[in-house]
Amino acid sequence: MKIVDSVNEMMKISQTYTGKKVGFVPTMGFLHEGHLSLVKQACKDNEIVVVSIFVNPTQFGPNEDLDSYPQDLQKDSSLLKAEGVDYLFVPKAVDMYLKGFETSIHISHLTDHLCGYYRPAHFDGVVLIVNKLFNVVKPKKAYFGRKDAQQFRILRRMVKDLNMGVEVVEMPIVREKDGLAMSSRNVYLSAEERKNALALHEALTYALNQIKSGRIDAHKIRLEAMNIMRKHPLIRIQYFEVVDEKTLQPVSTVDSKVIIATAAFVGKARLIDNEITEP
Repeated sequence: MKIVDSVNEMMKISQTYTGKKVGFVPTMGFLHEGHLSLVKQACKDNEIVVVSIFVNPTQFGPNEDLDSYPQDLQKDSSLLKAEGVDYLFVPKAVDMYLKGFETSIHISHLTDHLCGYYRPAHFDGVVLIVNKLFNVVKPKKAYFGRKDAQQFRILRRMVKDLNMGVEVVEMPIVREKDGLAMSSRNVYLSAEERKNALALHEALTYALNQIKSGRIDAHKIRLEAMNIMRKHPLIRIQYFEVVDEKTLQPVSTVDSKVIIATAAFVGKARLIDNEITEP
């Protein structure tokens, strides 16, 4: 595996693919089995696999954890090498955002609710950096985890709207044995906070099962699921919503494919999770 820390060098490498299938997994590092599930699929599907590690400053808002985001490049490199990754791209912020950088990209409507409502500049930063990474790496396929369901649908819209020619692949959420969705931010949790955090999946599972049983009143299901989370004192709910899978708009009646999504603070960790179902 070759480690590349220069944007110019990565661009030169991407010009040498000569028609090969190239898979790409963009990450912010501190890798866990969720990330590695994307890497494994990319290695299975493609002849060349590139993974990027870049903690992107433009997707963090004021008072968020940009400066403290967990990092362990040595461990990440070892994990990726063992999976057979060809290139690990680790650019520097000063190279990705050159002095005088002024370009922005905004996706309308899909960013109005869920995380987009509470982190208003977040997805502008996400679509900007993914656009830049696609331009540098030039993949045919890019892999993303379903835990970031809103992000995936925003990126899918970007790729379609801008005729980018990249197939974006959504991969299942990988969970711990007790149901907690794997996240780099789980490292922030104390033992007691981690126990409380299980309520996110418990509430989502309750809502999912209610819909599967035939209930369609999204508002009532939502309130009942939130009450499950409220029983745990270390959880501060940011949102719990039932939204249309394509538009990400809240629904009052479940009569199509929906995403049941939640975000909550457990201690200092902001955790997100979701389930996707059809009635």
